[in-house]
Amino acid sequence: MKPIKVEVKWAILFSIMTLIWMVLEKVAGLHGKYIDYHMYLTNLFAIPAIWIMVLALKEKKKLDYGGNISYMQGFLSGLYLSLIIAALTPLTQWITTYIITPEYFPNVIKRSVEIGYYKTTEEAVVNFNYKNYAVQGTIAAFVMGLITTSIAMIFIRTKKP
Repeated sequence: MKPIKVEVKWAILFSIMTLIWMVLEKVAGLHGKYIDYHMYLTNLFAIPAIWIMVLALKEKKKLDYGGNISYMQGFLSGLYLSLIIAALTPLTQWITTYIITPEYFPNVIKRSVEIGYYKTTEEAVVNFNYKNYAVQGTIAAFVMGLITTSIAMIFIRTKKP
């Protein structure tokens, strides 16, 4: 197994990109005035997330494997990358929750009760909080990283003639 310098670098870049995305969502009003659109538009995050993963795997192929990488070598790289991103997720969620957009949870709690998504504020609070988002985000980062890697490596791997 090659060193994981490439994976650490791209995991940090992924986390920075995540924080920039959160700032953009806030500036666009998706954490306030346009919160009703948040649950739809936030899914566009998949585009830069997949792009970052693919760039990381391509760099791993080029730098650590001299342009020849097997599916399994790439999958292991993606596994490590996904683990590091998942490990950083509670920190990025903390920065998002307490620094970038502390008004998000109060706004989404209020709005979800107003539109009847939850019957009470207490029910909404159970779902919309830092701890819940940190846990869900960590699991999602790992699972989506593995899915992305599994698919991307079909195309990135070196094909034998």
